[in-house]
Amino acid sequence: MALSATVFKVELGVSDVDHGYYADHTLTVARHPSETDERMVVRLLAFGLRAHRLSDVDGELAFGAGLSTPGVPDLRLADYTGRMLEWINVGQPDERVLGKAAGQADQVVLFPFAAGVSTWWRTVGPKVAGLPNLSVLQIPHAPVQELAQTVDRRFSAQVMVIESQVTMTVGGVDVSFTPEPLQ
Repeated sequence: MALSATVFKVELGVSDVDHGYYADHTLTVARHPSETDERMVVRLLAFGLRAHRLSDVDGELAFGAGLSTPGVPDLRLADYTGRMLEWINVGQPDERVLGKAAGQADQVVLFPFAAGVSTWWRTVGPKVAGLPNLSVLQIPHAPVQELAQTVDRRFSAQVMVIESQVTMTVGGVDVSFTPEPLQ
């Protein structure tokens, strides 16, 4: 018998001072049985960091099918005609995945976060250096680990961005960091 996804209800407040975007989002997040709480937290963080784009476009920022469906983004920003404006992934995909994404979306944004990012990037980075529509922002692993310990089936979270400094709050735990641009 296959395990089913665990559903989380999240109230996510976004205060992105850098982009003048302030909004609350009620989200339903399905976590695949093989997905960790850390990865789910980074997907929520990615939503918060890219939500400001909603004020630029007539479209929708939505979670993809997740780990159960290979070849789809973790998040996608699409306009109402269906054109994919941003393909947003978390983790450490190989260059083939990034190349495919770059061919299907105007912009690809990747958020690697786990241990071993520097080793992965030394291998993959040179292979994707020619993708002009790829942005890679490394999220420090320690804050992600700390936040992942606080998630529950229903929780509130806050993402605040001020001068590129990110503060994320989950379950009363605040962590602050600056994502490191790798590309």
